[in-house]
Amino acid sequence: MEVDPRAEVLDEVEQVRLAREAWDLIEGEVGRRIIGQSEALERLLVALVAGGHGLLIGVPGLAKTSLVSALAQCLDLTFNRIQFTPDLMPSDITGTEVLEEDRTTGRRVFRFARGPVFANLLLADEINRTPPKTQSALLEAMQEHRVSVAGTTYPLPEPFVVFATQNPIEQEGTYPLPEAQLDRFMLAIRMDYPIVEDEVRVVRETTGPAPVPIKQVLEPERVMALQAVVRRMPTPDYVIREAVSLVRRTRPSDPSATKAVRDYVSWGAGPRAAQHLVLAAKALALLRGQYMVEPTHLHELAVAVLAHRVVVNFHAEAERATAVDVVKGLLPQE
Repeated sequence: MEVDPRAEVLDEVEQVRLAREAWDLIEGEVGRRIIGQSEALERLLVALVAGGHGLLIGVPGLAKTSLVSALAQCLDLTFNRIQFTPDLMPSDITGTEVLEEDRTTGRRVFRFARGPVFANLLLADEINRTPPKTQSALLEAMQEHRVSVAGTTYPLPEPFVVFATQNPIEQEGTYPLPEAQLDRFMLAIRMDYPIVEDEVRVVRETTGPAPVPIKQVLEPERVMALQAVVRRMPTPDYVIREAVSLVRRTRPSDPSATKAVRDYVSWGAGPRAAQHLVLAAKALALLRGQYMVEPTHLHELAVAVLAHRVVVNFHAEAERATAVDVVKGLLPQE
């Protein structure tokens, strides 16, 4: 029996419509608890739907942890939070084997006690406050969606996503994230202070009666279905070439590099950045109810995808030029 191709097209159209409705529901529900951070919420959902991980960067008190927790509740995802500290060990993340004794036989056996990484959504709070050895315990989990302990591999539940937070103003007792780990994050989401009216609402509503509980509006299975739709989103070849071109222009050795890149950048983003840029653009188009990826989607997400992968040199620091500035200089000027 042949399948009518028109039915497949109609199914994709319906998936896009449902994705747009899902975003509206999530924004409305989480927005009741978290005020003035709609763009950060959209970026978190882009990372989740695209199958990537997100790094939230902002000063203390901007509701970074609360935003991730509210999103997990809204999607009915199993949620664990790890407070990263200087004495945190890798086994505190992945889990460890414990020796147990069978009281009936007296036999002793090892049993694997699962760590907090076994969740749909893992919040790594203040990830830069723990040493690189412990930070690296997340690498296999983030990339392979599994952990290996004592020679045995354990798969993580799906969907699986890591959202980490980082406070940029705290330097004492912190450990900069290694480039290899930064590259695992699809998006680095920078949160800023809210506008005055939003800040007034935050103070008014958080000092009043207890907030209304967040309702579940989407099941984990639906999240996985959206991840599959993202992979099928039509992406013209010129959009893929634009993504690759944008990434290559962050490399000072590339002929297309601008003067700012040659002057300020030690090394630029790698091929994974182009993959993440295209996937994130697909997810953004899907959540907005659009049927095709456009270059504007790439440009809108370029800073979030590329800036944390661009390493600036001492000349840039002396001139107070940041990686964000460099990436913005590569984008079309309005």
